[in-house]
Amino acid sequence: MAKTAFVTGATGLLGRQVIRAFDKAAWTVVGTGFSRAKPPSILKLDLEDQDAIDAALDQTKPQVIIHCAANRFPDRCDLDPDGTRALNIAASRRLALAACSRSIFLIYLSTDYVFSGRPGEAPYEASSHPNPANLYGQTKHAGEKAVLEVCENTGSAVVLRVPVLYGHAEKNAESAVNVLVDAVWKAAQEKDAQVPMDDWSVRYPTNTEDVARVIVDIASRYLDADEARVAMPKVLQFSAEQRFTKYQMCQIFAEILGLPLSGMIGKGEDKDAKVARPYDTHLSTKVLKDLGVDVRTMDFTDWWKREMKAYRR
Repeated sequence: MAKTAFVTGATGLLGRQVIRAFDKAAWTVVGTGFSRAKPPSILKLDLEDQDAIDAALDQTKPQVIIHCAANRFPDRCDLDPDGTRALNIAASRRLALAACSRSIFLIYLSTDYVFSGRPGEAPYEASSHPNPANLYGQTKHAGEKAVLEVCENTGSAVVLRVPVLYGHAEKNAESAVNVLVDAVWKAAQEKDAQVPMDDWSVRYPTNTEDVARVIVDIASRYLDADEARVAMPKVLQFSAEQRFTKYQMCQIFAEILGLPLSGMIGKGEDKDAKVARPYDTHLSTKVLKDLGVDVRTMDFTDWWKREMKAYRR
């Protein structure tokens, strides 16, 4: 009998890849969205409506929920703190209640930004103490706690933390990495351009295809464990190991595209930034390795060399 995966945020950067990965693994996949939902392929679901959540789960009867939906851009979170808390915390608790009451396994996608990222602290283990530096990290950590508290002692939920993501995008603005390609073009094409770019904080950009593959593996392993998953780890972390600043990523993009980067200026720490950014939130993948999950990732530069054939002008 085919297993069913229920994916929130299925129209987003990661959600689309999660749909593809479960489909490739021969699962039945139900994708949900809200503002970009396209029924019948993607169901429209308001995660603030408990009755709608209950009805969708009762109709589709999934074995696993992958909760990708979130307000995940730190600047936007600060502009709409109430909306961010509603989606990142309250909706996550609502979904966990529905999942746990139906014995559906829930994978809650979280972030490396639950950690402070102060110099010298990384890498962070799954058991390290979260101390987020901004509202986005605070709400995602609160979402983690809400999900794990609701599903405590049931084995019905895990948290999966990931870093900044890149991959196939409908538009570059979907990813904090992909959007740097636009900055490189701006620096190359605009006369007297002086595009500032962070050359202080370090990131570990991870491809959405790799994350989706790992999610399918986690779902399969935990479901196969059945009642034994109560004793399995509740917090997991996945990350690529290649380390870059945003400016270094732009240098790679410029080299691939054959563009000059003289119109871009690398900047150090911005202590006056409206939204605080951590310096280094590198995630340890030890718990996944111990579970036997393949944590290898594709090479950042090689992927972009293939992808950027479409960007050449």
